[in-house]
Amino acid sequence: MIYRASHVTKSKQVSSPLSKDLKKKFSKNSVRIVEGDTVKIVRGEFKGVDGKISEVSVQESSIAIEGVKKEKTKGDKFDVYIHSSNVIVTGLNSDDKWRMAKLEGKKPSSKPKDIPSKKEEKLKETTTKETKVEKSQEKEVKE
Repeated sequence: MIYRASHVTKSKQVSSPLSKDLKKKFSKNSVRIVEGDTVKIVRGEFKGVDGKISEVSVQESSIAIEGVKKEKTKGDKFDVYIHSSNVIVTGLNSDDKWRMAKLEGKKPSSKPKDIPSKKEEKLKETTTKETKVEKSQEKEVKE
């Protein structure tokens, strides 16, 4: 099932455990990894290395970290992809407001705050209707 999963399902599975500080702060054990998160490698050849995620490979459930490179015999350097389960997230990329709201346990709003809700629009309509009626009554009284 894991190997034949759809792209959407695999994308949800690219997650990693949070550090102790972040676990206390957000009351979550793991989080979906995105570019810009800061991680620490806990297993493998590059154990102990900290870095920022530069690329996420959904197909292989692995990530490329800035500064983690290997050298070819000709001298070229290439990124080393590390499986997402072998890292711990130490810092989160807070650019995505929806993601941060979700982590904090708040209900993320899908609409921008500039657009008024339907309730607010109805309130505006009723107040404008009431003011129109009041103005027309004032005109009748003056005449």
